[in-house]
Amino acid sequence: MYILGINAYHGDSSACILKDGKMIAATEEERFRRIKHWAGFPSEAIKFCLKEAKIEIGDVDYITISRNPSANLHKKVMHSLKNLVTVKAIKDRLSNSRKVGSVKTELSKALGVDEREIKAEVKNIEHHRSHLGSTFFASPFEESAILSIDGFGDFTSTMTAMGKGNQIEVLDTVIYPHSAGIFYTALTQFLGFPHYGDEYKVMGLAPYGEAKYMKEMREIIHLKENGLFELNLKYFTHAKEGVSMSWEGGNPHIEAIFSEELEKLLGSARKKGEELTQKHKDIATSVQRMTEELIFHILNHLQQKTGSKNICIAGGVAQNSVANGKVLESTTFENIYIPSAGHDAGTAMGSALWLYNQELKKDRMPAIYDAYTGYQATDEEIEQTLKNAEVDFERFEEDELIDQVSDELVAGKVIGWYQGRAEFGPRALGHRSILVDPRRTDAKDLLNAKIKRRESFRPFAPSILEEYVPEYFEKTDKVPFMEKVYPIRKEKHDEIPAVTHVDGTGRLQTVSKGDRYYDLIEKFRQKTGTPILLNTSFNENEPIVNTPKEALDCYLRTEMDVLVLGNYVVSRKR
Repeated sequence: MYILGINAYHGDSSACILKDGKMIAATEEERFRRIKHWAGFPSEAIKFCLKEAKIEIGDVDYITISRNPSANLHKKVMHSLKNLVTVKAIKDRLSNSRKVGSVKTELSKALGVDEREIKAEVKNIEHHRSHLGSTFFASPFEESAILSIDGFGDFTSTMTAMGKGNQIEVLDTVIYPHSAGIFYTALTQFLGFPHYGDEYKVMGLAPYGEAKYMKEMREIIHLKENGLFELNLKYFTHAKEGVSMSWEGGNPHIEAIFSEELEKLLGSARKKGEELTQKHKDIATSVQRMTEELIFHILNHLQQKTGSKNICIAGGVAQNSVANGKVLESTTFENIYIPSAGHDAGTAMGSALWLYNQELKKDRMPAIYDAYTGYQATDEEIEQTLKNAEVDFERFEEDELIDQVSDELVAGKVIGWYQGRAEFGPRALGHRSILVDPRRTDAKDLLNAKIKRRESFRPFAPSILEEYVPEYFEKTDKVPFMEKVYPIRKEKHDEIPAVTHVDGTGRLQTVSKGDRYYDLIEKFRQKTGTPILLNTSFNENEPIVNTPKEALDCYLRTEMDVLVLGNYVVSRKR
């Protein structure tokens, strides 16, 4: 049985393919289109998934789409009437709904086939149920409480549930216009970060301030006794005007959603190019603190309601790795699972798993701890790419390669590391990474000058051999998807300054045996005593590189020192 899951006409468009419940491939459309957070129909991701499964679209039994225009229809109508929602906002919603309903037509156009050849049954799986499926059905838990929390999807922003075996029971929902994601996005915009997906910048800025604006935060968002929450809508515009989003050229853009009342409460919003002041940093700290309080408020009530020791989390807010790292110490849960694609791209996988487990009642597959489900280049493709570009390169055998690259790292070089299948999700996990010695005090400045050119307050992450986690971090956990931030032991701060944030934390990725990335870190450890590498995504203000050509292009236009493509190495002429 083949199930094609898609996330379409929404940011982080994506596709996946299941064969008898097993993940064969999953990837985001942005990797092919080269536009961050690409929105629209994921035609290239679908073609990739079909190719990986070695099938045609006519072989697919079901197509799931992680949107259901019929969900909460009555609530949508009542909200529009009650709040006198603008005609434009209603038209935008209807237009988007019609697109979601024309999946077979879009598929036939994209694949160049007659629509009658697509025999698959199309299933619309509600947005947050897709999130729930993406985390619980992929988790190692036989039973678990579940939280999906984001901006909005199908008129809902938050959903709590209980999972047992191959079934999920929804417990509570928070519906439009109340949303933790809207709260965080509005304050992100207020702080002068207007682009879709900029919320992580506020998370990186937060450690530089103090939570001096908690009174104001609690005026903006209210925690309720039932374990849920609501917004004070006077500080937002979306309830009446809708959320104005455009997808021109596939690039998602969201208009400002905070009102003049927010500026009366907090002062003037930061303008483009305006200096980041201590006040801005203090507001960022307060926003992050309030978000953490909100998440722990929901989770503690959920634990009391379900009695479960386990928690699975998904949704855009679940990408807040700082909050994720505090869940087990701030709630009564004992175990946690968060997928590699907790954001909307993951709903493609979640909708397919929801159908397979929840609706078709099939047995669950083993837990997913591997995010490597994307594009993989052959040696022939890599070598031809290098020859076409007329660059000098060397080819090494496995042991020679690891030895050579680890020497370059010890020598202070910046390495572009391209190996195996690409990762599914927003994080580079050692297959499409830029690597640096974490002992370098100048590594952050070096990377920003040579390649990344990003804000100086944003941290870089440590990849650590999993058996050394207790030696370097105050908490011991399996963190394969770089989804949690943990405190680094104080005595280790001076050893690994490049990956120690200003507050003494690191967003770690634990690396297990069996991967070439593990072998490289281990060889580096043998030579330096440090079982860690600085790992950042292989890109330069673009989606993470997907093909050898994109990796080579990024290398050539930046000042990266060494490029490793599989067994092939390109170095700057000395």
